[in-house]
Amino acid sequence: MEFDRYTITLLIHREDGPKLDEQQEAAMQDAHMAHLADLADAGHVLAAGPLFDERYRGLTIFNVSPEEALALTEADPTVKADIYSTIAIPWMLPAGAMSFSPARFPRSMAEASGS
Repeated sequence: MEFDRYTITLLIHREDGPKLDEQQEAAMQDAHMAHLADLADAGHVLAAGPLFDERYRGLTIFNVSPEEALALTEADPTVKADIYSTIAIPWMLPAGAMSFSPARFPRSMAEASGS
C-alpha cells in the first residue's frame, strides 16, 4: 500500500508571551497571515487556518519534511515575537485519501473579511 506524507504544525499560545495592544495585535496577525500566504504561494502550505481553542491557535498542513516545516513556521513573525510556539508532527495517510486544491490565502484580516 502507498501512503502520502505531510507535516502538520500547530501554533501554541505562549502564556509568557508579550502583551500587545489592539494595534500591535492586528499588525502581528496581518504579518502572520502574509507569512502563510507567502508559504502557500511558494507551494509549501496546502491548508492552514485558525483553531478556536485557548491554547492551540492554528493548524497548518505542509507538503515538506517536519524539519523544514518547523523551520518555516519558526520564521513566522508571531513565533519570532514569542506570541506562539510551534510543533511539527509527521502525518501519513493512504495515498489519495485526501487531496488539496489550489487556494489563494488572504494576506491580512482586511482581505479575509472582504474590507
